[in-house]
Amino acid sequence: MNVNDAIAAGTAIIGAALIGIALNRGAAAQSAQDAAPTPCQMRLSPDRAVFKPLGELAGPAECGGPDVVRLERIILADRSEVAVEPPATLRCEMAEAVVSFVRQDLASAVTAMGAPLSAIENYDSYDCRGRNNVAGAKMSEHGLANALDIRSVRLKDGRVVRPADSGAPTEFRIAMKAAACNRFATVLGPGSDGYHEDHIHLDRAERRSGYRICQWDLHDMTHAGVSQFPRTLPRASAAALPIPIPLPRPRPFAAAGARALVPSAESHP
Repeated sequence: MNVNDAIAAGTAIIGAALIGIALNRGAAAQSAQDAAPTPCQMRLSPDRAVFKPLGELAGPAECGGPDVVRLERIILADRSEVAVEPPATLRCEMAEAVVSFVRQDLASAVTAMGAPLSAIENYDSYDCRGRNNVAGAKMSEHGLANALDIRSVRLKDGRVVRPADSGAPTEFRIAMKAAACNRFATVLGPGSDGYHEDHIHLDRAERRSGYRICQWDLHDMTHAGVSQFPRTLPRASAAALPIPIPLPRPRPFAAAGARALVPSAESHP
């Protein structure tokens, strides 16, 4: 066998292997979609969200989780839809919490700015990595498909508002923070740990005694004499504080004709 024949044979073997992997993944995805819906999926269907079931995700090390879905759109009470851009890969129960947050809290807070909510920017969802992207570090909630980062919201009139930007409407940021801290175990934003200056991190981390963290400084509130939501909900000692959750990779949020409400400096340490 000459060199060219050997290369051709090797290429054919690799190609067959890749096709096999693709077919196996496709079959697994189809199997998840054909399986009977879980109780969580039934709570989301058909009037609250548009999603695709992915079944159990099993990544390297501890990554992945059970009953994972790809959340594409959230259906509001008036039947209008809010896009998740790009779709978020989350455990179903985390997706359910996000859907409730958007339907019951975020949509009304956005509408108060003069136009209905059209989309939220998924800055990061499932991402198999440790905290701070450090080898050997404790697994991030993103690695467990149990976290969502929101960098901006888009209104139907084309405006794009970034809640981490101190120039965004104060009332909107106050309402979003209060609702998020009420619903999620962890809320991290500007002033929390240096990794969340340009987006808001939400997760449902399980901690001892139900300890929760709400760290999002509304920097202009101190001067305005408005008290902020407590940075922590003291259900356990300070020793229960986790290692800061890292800043994820940048994600695109392209919207044709969209215009930013306020400028925002990017922070990518």
